[in-house]
Amino acid sequence: MTNIVLYMSPGSCAKVTSIVLEELGLDFKTEVVRFMRGEHKSPAFKQKNPTGKVPALIYGDQALSENVAIISFLNQVHGQLLPKAKDAMEHAKQLADLCFCSSTLHPLVTRIRMPSFFAGEDNAIAVQDIAVGAMDEFFGLIDKRLDEQQWWYGDEWSAMDAYLYWCFWRVQGAGYHVEKFPNYCNHARRMEQRPAVKRAIARDNEASKILESEGLLFKPKNLSR
Repeated sequence: MTNIVLYMSPGSCAKVTSIVLEELGLDFKTEVVRFMRGEHKSPAFKQKNPTGKVPALIYGDQALSENVAIISFLNQVHGQLLPKAKDAMEHAKQLADLCFCSSTLHPLVTRIRMPSFFAGEDNAIAVQDIAVGAMDEFFGLIDKRLDEQQWWYGDEWSAMDAYLYWCFWRVQGAGYHVEKFPNYCNHARRMEQRPAVKRAIARDNEASKILESEGLLFKPKNLSR
């Protein structure tokens, strides 16, 4: 049996990797990275991911980072995460969809959720407002696509839905009005009914409890307007 370890932190996009591992039914364990203690900058962790970020996936005796790469690898090895591509162009379009989450949505998610990290407390509201305005266009695109279909690729669930769910979940309750996008809201509710997603959420919650018990759980401040 292949040794699989997911290095993660609660709330982070490592939740995407956790969901797809659960969907594949793979046996894996999670290791919590204590960011507030600086573990992500330690030489030991940087051997797993030199950028000092999560997720970092240990698969056998090798390490892999970045959700797009992890999803692509796991799909090649195990299947079931993306629709079977009929040609190279369709495969590239699937990668483009995943990159839409990682390089377009994800930076805005972080600026909505933790604006002071980028601009300090004095400018946090301005940064969040700009990110909210930019996000509306992309959430609108997603909402329109989900108007007449359950999942991003129609009737077939995919890893793309896992990434979209994390983006939605992360900005919900963080100064962003997700209710403006009812189809996307319904997509999130469908995701939360999937057994694999419930297991991934439970892992995330358990990690939060561990960090809270150690006084190391990061809690973003609510911005006052």
